[in-house]
Amino acid sequence: MIVTPLQTEHISEIHRLMELGEPYIRARTLSDYWLYARLFSSTCPIAIDNDNAITGAVIAFRSQDDPADVYIQDVMTHPRHRRCGIARALLQSVRSQAEKWGCERLYLTSEADNHAAHSSWTALGFVNVPGDHEIDGISIITDFKGPGRSRAVYELSLTTVSEASRVRR
Repeated sequence: MIVTPLQTEHISEIHRLMELGEPYIRARTLSDYWLYARLFSSTCPIAIDNDNAITGAVIAFRSQDDPADVYIQDVMTHPRHRRCGIARALLQSVRSQAEKWGCERLYLTSEADNHAAHSSWTALGFVNVPGDHEIDGISIITDFKGPGRSRAVYELSLTTVSEASRVRR
């Protein structure tokens, strides 16, 4: 497997891959993927197998309002390639870039009923951020993404132990 930044020649295949993520991932427009490839490729890695097929992708962005944050919009692994470490490798690529920039955290959101995602995020070291209520043991923040769009929020701190201890002093 090769992990490489999203490029414009991958747009159609990424779109088809993301369509497989319904109902939890909504494929964006081809123009959106062009934008991601042109302006955010360093945080939008894709995984390519030995047959040059795209087996996974992450779409993530560094916040312009809070440059210490990287928001992960979509994580998708092709159903035939799940449980092979693809999501882990892609998220490690995003993490490496965020650490180069000096970012402090990666974060993402998930639907309350997406139990497979919850298991994945916690296995990958993300913490479910305390919210204002729980559904099936998953903490939820009401209206996090706007009215009627409550979400489970997960974060991965990029602050090292030594940095954390300096901050507490």
